[in-house]
Amino acid sequence: MTATHRAMAVTAPGRLELVERPVPVPEAGEVLIAVEACGICGADRSDVEKADPALGRVPGHEVVGRIAAVGPQVPAVWTVRRRVGIGRFGGHCSDCRECRRGRFHLCRQQPVMGASRDGGYAEMMTARATGLVSIPDDLSSQEAAPILCAGLATFNGLKASGAGPGDTVAVLGIGGLGHMAVQYACRMGFRVIAIGRGQDIAADALTLGAHHYVDAEREDAASVLMTFGGAAALLSTIGDMGVVASVMPGLAPEGRLVLLGIGKDPLAVSTPHLVGGERSVVGSITGSPWDNERALDFSVLTGARPWIETLPLARADEAFRRMLSGDVKFRMVLTMGDSAVAPQ
Repeated sequence: MTATHRAMAVTAPGRLELVERPVPVPEAGEVLIAVEACGICGADRSDVEKADPALGRVPGHEVVGRIAAVGPQVPAVWTVRRRVGIGRFGGHCSDCRECRRGRFHLCRQQPVMGASRDGGYAEMMTARATGLVSIPDDLSSQEAAPILCAGLATFNGLKASGAGPGDTVAVLGIGGLGHMAVQYACRMGFRVIAIGRGQDIAADALTLGAHHYVDAEREDAASVLMTFGGAAALLSTIGDMGVVASVMPGLAPEGRLVLLGIGKDPLAVSTPHLVGGERSVVGSITGSPWDNERALDFSVLTGARPWIETLPLARADEAFRRMLSGDVKFRMVLTMGDSAVAPQ
């Protein structure tokens, strides 16, 4: 492999620039990854727009590639040329209270890929072995990449919803996360109500597996949900807390709002509505590498796949701008092609 690699770094707030850097050397407990694909997530916006340009941070946390080198003290399971992935959380510490409880995804001492540590908008990157995810042979690297964040978040969110087979589950927001949530919810045996904005997304929502589509610009989504007896779970993938609050009255008694999208404003809730119907509100945050492997395996088993558009690494800024504009169905993925730095 060559001594340098290409990466898209933040050189000014909101600006990505192609740079060439030395290939990093994995430290103890780390591996070097030759990146094959990296998804572009909505969370990348903050990483790009708020990064300190002096750091030259490389964004990206939906990364799939092959191990090119292994540092000391890495478990034997992680071998050179094995295809692996890494998501938003870059590997637990194994020492903190949450790790000792086995709640590895809640570790407070793990790096955040693309934010506190360089991510996958690059041909090469290093990562902690504790954050690695094994990628099934039945998924291409481009397909697998978005599942490491958008797929995992919605897969675990549905598991946390408390809904059972045959229950009505509403998915609020049909975008990068929501289009995976609809597919997973359908395959888990729920009656799926997709809630979006505008009629242009209706056909896609039904193709993804939704049993009914609600255009929130024309209909009262909460009222529609109540025609089905209310939703056992409402999975919110959006950051507009005003819209979330307006749909909450559509929850059935003992229904649960699962928040995946993060908004700037607080969420207004009706306490009589919560208490009187024993409804609840929970947050759900991605998951552990083990959870990620389960989401990948479920995708293979059921045929759930992200809808993606790909662009090469050098056009990462264009891909990032398209993600911001919403002009993509439904996930942008960067590809590295035949990299000169891939392991020989």
